[in-house]
Amino acid sequence: MIKREMYMQRIRPFINTDLVKVMTGIRRCGKSVMLELIKEELKSIGINASQFLSFNFEDMRNSHLCTAQALHDEVIHRTQNFSEKIYLFFDEIQEVEHWEKCINSFRLELDCDIYITGSNAKLLSGELATVLGGRYVEFTIYPFSFSEFRELYLSVFPDSSAPAIFQKYLLLGGMPYLANLRFMEEPARQYLIDIYHSVVLTDVVKRNKIRDVDMLSRIVSYVIGNIGSTFSSSSIVKFMKNEQRKVSPETVLNYINYCTNAYLFYQVKRQNLQGKQILATNEKYYMADHGLREAVFGGNMKDINLILENIVFMELLRRGYSVTVGKSGTKEIDFVCQIQNQKLYIQVTYLLASEATIQREFGVYDSIRDNFPKYVVSMDEIDMSQNGIKHKNIREFLLMDHWI
Repeated sequence: MIKREMYMQRIRPFINTDLVKVMTGIRRCGKSVMLELIKEELKSIGINASQFLSFNFEDMRNSHLCTAQALHDEVIHRTQNFSEKIYLFFDEIQEVEHWEKCINSFRLELDCDIYITGSNAKLLSGELATVLGGRYVEFTIYPFSFSEFRELYLSVFPDSSAPAIFQKYLLLGGMPYLANLRFMEEPARQYLIDIYHSVVLTDVVKRNKIRDVDMLSRIVSYVIGNIGSTFSSSSIVKFMKNEQRKVSPETVLNYINYCTNAYLFYQVKRQNLQGKQILATNEKYYMADHGLREAVFGGNMKDINLILENIVFMELLRRGYSVTVGKSGTKEIDFVCQIQNQKLYIQVTYLLASEATIQREFGVYDSIRDNFPKYVVSMDEIDMSQNGIKHKNIREFLLMDHWI
């Protein structure tokens, strides 16, 4: 089991506080494992496992507890003779109707420390925020980074070279369970397709009561095919018209929004670096896991430039950066990244194969006069840094502890 210390460092200060700890993220990204890691952490500081009470609401044995009242009654019944602090763990809590009411009730009734996971961003923006106000703290959990993937891959195939591991990561992505399949491509592909259908059918269709599933599938396919490219809802409407299907821009935006709530996609807005304002049109979208894209859509190696962008973008989110696409005149910088008062610029490309490519990728920074770090990231093995702009091989870049 990978320790996922990056997340534990963030969670640790909130252990044994009265804030509800909420872990969200796409299905199968490792949220359940985070609950187990927290239990291990608690045991290491002297908490007895008999004080833990855990429920996984994807387990049919807990289906009778999927209402707030039933869950409340069960927990109160099972803890009535407890004299010590209780540690409550609820996995995929969104399966429980009005779950936020019983979570809030536990806070008031019991001496407890609460940890919950869920696969929908509405957990926070809607139900949880309404009932709990500021009494929770959220941690978004992502699929494995390249560093985590590499650690697990080497535990299975210890003699693998760095380029071979990265090649595997490009195709399979970072879903944690892949190690149980020994990273075999066909079983991995089937597993990833099943995750995709589970996310779309359960977290998007069922939750949002979508009737036109075919239209949703077409819109999702369009976004997947155009990962890392700017497009607008009107461009999707136009595409659907060519497919003899009629859809409104509002429906397109709603469907994409449902997918971002389910953590399938992440939206990145564009920023005018001269005027400092956020631009309202033509956002970009990236996928939570590029392995899902390869499994359901294919073409990761054909669209390698966009996949490398996707990988870098998700690594930025893991490390806590807020990210926009930078527009400077007619040029566009892939990622303008901020964390606290620090800034970072990143340009991602496949290979610096010609002088024209080198000029294009390094030249986007010509009008940026500040002294924040500027990177060009590619698959090249030779360092081509110039004019204070750092060039990094993408494997090396992803494994660096600090970029600033």
